[in-house]
Order: sequence, then C-alpha cells, then structure tokens
Amino acid sequence: MESEQLFHRGYYRNSYNSITSASSDEELLDGAGVIMDFQTSEDDNLLDGDTAVGTHYTMTNGGSINSSTHLLDLLDEPIPGVGTYDDFHTIDWVREKCKDRERHRRINSKKKESAWEMTKSLYDAWSGWLVVTLTGLASGALAGLIDIAADWMTDLKEGICLSALWYNHEQCCWGSNETTFEERDKCPQWKTWAELIIGQAEGPGSYIMNYIMYIFWALSFAFLAVSLVKVFAPYACGSGIPEIKTILSGFIIRGYLGKWTLMIKTITLVLAVASGLSLGKEGPLVHVACCCGNIFSYLFPKYSTNEAKKREVSYYFPLKTLWRSFFAALVAAFVLRSINPFGNSRLVLFYVEYHTPWYLFELFPFILLGVFGGLWGAFFIRANIAWCRRRKSTKFGKYPVLEVIIVAAITAVIAFPNPYTRLNTSELIKELFTDCGPLESSSLCDYRNDMNASKIVDDIPDRPAGIGVYSAIWQLCLALIFKIIMTVFTFGIKVPSGLFIPSMAIGAIAGRIVGIAVEQLAYYHHDWFIFKEWCEVGADCITPGLYAMVGAAACLESARKKQEGIVGSSRVCFAQHTPSLPAESPRPLKLRSILDMSPFTVTDHTPMEIVVDIFRKLGLRQCLVTHNGRLLGIITKKDILRHMAQTANQDPASIMFN
Repeated sequence: MESEQLFHRGYYRNSYNSITSASSDEELLDGAGVIMDFQTSEDDNLLDGDTAVGTHYTMTNGGSINSSTHLLDLLDEPIPGVGTYDDFHTIDWVREKCKDRERHRRINSKKKESAWEMTKSLYDAWSGWLVVTLTGLASGALAGLIDIAADWMTDLKEGICLSALWYNHEQCCWGSNETTFEERDKCPQWKTWAELIIGQAEGPGSYIMNYIMYIFWALSFAFLAVSLVKVFAPYACGSGIPEIKTILSGFIIRGYLGKWTLMIKTITLVLAVASGLSLGKEGPLVHVACCCGNIFSYLFPKYSTNEAKKREVSYYFPLKTLWRSFFAALVAAFVLRSINPFGNSRLVLFYVEYHTPWYLFELFPFILLGVFGGLWGAFFIRANIAWCRRRKSTKFGKYPVLEVIIVAAITAVIAFPNPYTRLNTSELIKELFTDCGPLESSSLCDYRNDMNASKIVDDIPDRPAGIGVYSAIWQLCLALIFKIIMTVFTFGIKVPSGLFIPSMAIGAIAGRIVGIAVEQLAYYHHDWFIFKEWCEVGADCITPGLYAMVGAAACLESARKKQEGIVGSSRVCFAQHTPSLPAESPRPLKLRSILDMSPFTVTDHTPMEIVVDIFRKLGLRQCLVTHNGRLLGIITKKDILRHMAQTANQDPASIMFN
C-alpha cells in the first residue's frame, strides 16, 4: 500500500523524480540511476531562492511518469514516515531554510496581484515584531504577577491581613494610622497566626505557634509545587537555561516550551519561592519568557511551520534579531513598570544610592571578596555535582517528592529562629545592600553615637558598632553557613529553582560582614597609614553596603559557571574509564554512551554505485573509508547527494547550500 501511495504521488523506488521533492535527505537517495531534467526559465539554482516564482520542472526516469509541481508544495507535502521531527532529534537546517526561502519568494510574487495579497505580505513582514511585542507583554505581566504573588505567600507564613486578605505585611500597614516609626512593621490590621489561634502576641506560646505555622505553610507550598511538577509538567523543574540553550541549537524537546509547562512553572515558581527554599526565580523566568515566545510563534505561519525560524537567534544573530530582542525587553520593562511589583516605582528590586566614593585602600578587601566568590563557586560546583551523583546512585533519587519535603522541612526548621534566614532572600539582599541612614531601624544600623568626636565632616560619620550590630554579625555568620549548605542540596530538586538569588545572598552576607569589619577597623585605627589620608575622625569613609554589592557580584559570577557545564578546554573521553585528571582541569566530556562501536566501513576500492546503493538501502548518515584497515576518511550523506547531482549533469550547489 505504501508503494502505491508513493507511486500515485510521484514517488517511486526506481526513480529520483526530483532531488528537491523529498522531505528529508533519506528520500533524496531513494532510487539511484535516474536522469533529471530540470526545466527552468533561468539558470539559477533551484534551492537557493533565486529561481523565478512559479517555476515548474519535469522529472523523467525513462518511463511514463511526469510531474509538474511547485517546490514549496513538495516540501510541505508529507511523505509516509518522513518530514516530522521526533523527540530528542535535531532539525534539518538546510531543509527549513529552503522552505523559508520558497515561502518568502512566493509571497513576494503574489503581493502585487491584489490588495489582500499585499495585506498578507505586510502581515508576514511584521509578524516578527508582533511576536516579540506579544512576548514582551506576556513576559512582563507574568514577571510582575510572580513577584506580587511570591511576596504575598511569603508573608502568609507569618500572618494575614484582616482588612484585605490580598495584602502582604508591608501593604497592610501602609494605610494604618497606628503604625509608629520604631515599629513600622506592626499594625492592628496585621495579625500573626499566634494572635489568631491562641490570642497571644508575645511569649513562649506565641513563638512556638508561629514556629509551627511557619513550618506548616513551608511544607504545604513545597509539597504542592513538587506535586504539580510531577503530575502535570515534569519539564517545569530546574532553571531551564541549559535546556533552552540546547533547544536553540536545533534540538527537539517536545513539550519543554509548551503551554502546560508555562502554566505549571508560573504557579510552582511562586510556591517554591514562598516555601523559603534556598532558590531564586530569575533563572526560571527565562524559561517562562521562552515559553511565551514559543506559544505566540504558533499564531504566525512564518514561525509555526518552520523550526529554524524559531531558532534563528542561535544559528546566526542578524541585526534585525538584535533590535527585536531589544524591543521585547523594552515592552516587558514597560509592563513591569506599570504593574510596579516592588512598590518603589522602579524596575529593579535592589535600588541603592551610595554618596561616598570608594578609596584606593579598599581594593584589598574587594580582592578578598573576589577570592571568596571564586572559592564559593568551586565549592558549590563540586559539592552539587557530587550530591547529584549520589542522588542518582541511591534510592533517594527515586522519590523526588520526599526529597523536596525533607529539604523544605530542614530549611524551615533552621531558618525560623534566625531573622535573616527567615526573611525572603530578595528582601535579605535588599537590606544588606542598603546603607545606614537616619531612617533605618535595622539591627545592622545599631551604632553608638560618639559624643566625643571633635570634627564632624559628614552628616552620618563612621561610628562605633553597638550591641545590635555585633548580634547581627553573628546571625549573619550563621546565615552564611546555612545558605551555603542548603543551596548545595536545594539546586537540582524537582521544583523550579534558580541560582542567581541564592548566590547573590551568600556574597552579600559575606560582603556586609567584611564591610562592617573594615569600617570598625578604620574607626578605631584611623591613624594607620592606610587610613590616615582618607579616614579622619568624624568622616564617613567606609560604606558596608557597597561591600555587600561587591561580594554579591563576585559570588554570582562564580556560581554562574554551573550553568555553562562543559568548557572549551574540556577533555573528550571515548574510553570506558576516564583517566585521572589534575584537580584544576575542567570536567571531561564523556561520549562512551553515544559512541558507535561498530561503524559501517567500505574500502577505497568500493565502486561509488555500490556506496550509493548502501546509503539508500541502509539509511546511513555517514560511512568510514578504510585502506588495509587504516582509516582514510568519511563519506557523509551530503557527499552522496553531490555525487548524484554531478552524475545527472547538475551543479552540486543547486542541491546543497554552500
């Protein structure tokens, strides 16, 4: 039946028909020995997009089968078993590029026929800008929605706003007249769970009840997140950045950028962040934006029927793609600014201003923070890879829901007693970046006013640290150890998780500790030669918040290497056992599992007709050529196509793109 279908549609095993009529390279090899007679109005190449539109060609194989049709129809016409991409396969760039050129040529030829065709031509030309506009609108709206929902659910672990249930803690106290400057986070409208359940606002009973409710909500959010991912969208876990890079290079992963993945990742990202796990949402937001772009691309035939057009940014980066990407970012920023999820009328969460410049002697502590960032990155990569291997080799990896519950329980139990680990990670970074001013009531700004200062240069000079600052330093040290350990075990679990925010938090904590230490050292030893020129008595020369920002940048860059994986200097191993490598060398690329241990070979004396027949019947993609057991070279499927074109007295460039 299949042979009859192919016969009636112009395909037959003993005829080429046309090299360009196949939907894949395998069909181009189906039937050697044909004589091809392309009749075109020009001598240009048929497949490079320069042939006149409407050109037809006749295919003859010595029999009575003649066909006259358009190239685009043959490219779009499905052949049994050919023309579709299976899951975890790569796309055919040449075929997709050919289809796009034919489509563009046909649209240009018809646009002068009628007003409707001109409208279709304009629609096709502007479809790229429409796609990026819709993607920017959706990405900005979803980012704002995720930020607002995550903040609300994070505060839900501690209490609820009775006047408006959809308000978080800060919004609930905005309109309260009972809020004081010293206790700006307390208002009658906001009730903790202890106040609602047992009617106590303070005391041991209140602390224990709030502790229990904090753990309850953290476990509930984590369980709901991992359950939704496991049941509805397994691809929604992780950050998604490595997989997106793979897809952009031409790999097919069905459903990874689909509507279910988008919906589940948006919901579970809010739940995962609100559960208090040591993860961020910035990396998964890249996956969310790519899902939006993929879904909107199906509304336009220019992209829905061509896999290469969806990935042109990875194959080559023309200037038009750069401008479209910039325009999409502008649209997303405009939408995010309109939503105002941070409540400060700004596009960034960590907006700070430092009025004191840094001095030359501060380069030394900055270098130390850079060294710390490198050590953190190396430790995290090695520890996380070791834990992932351990997870795969034990039964623990077979129960992802149980793993998430255990990690969330440990995180909640340890995080609640420490106010800096109990905070949302983004809020923690914001507090560490902020410089101490007259309106700050944080423990990090609990300095003692020095009444003996003889000279006041700035409004807020360097002052001796108070009890609150020393207490905050110990709490930050414990928070630093907690964040380092829990980030190693959290990154890789089956919930949406990013690495940017936890890395920034670790660096910001270390930077703030170093900044306070340098500040106190400069205050008590201002007569040292390194401080004498800049840090005189009463001067404000050290800004601890600046150190937090430098540390965050150092740790973020180091941990980002985790996303990159194999580097250019990695050793490629084909053997069963990997040889021992130096400790500082990058991890090797192991290709043993995908290595063909018995490749098909021919000798250099094999006739080319037999080689063509072998490729046609066995469906080979490449074949090794040997001489007396030694490798001479390789013949690929495209080499066979060029040979077939030369045999038919055709230019090989008309078959394959240069």
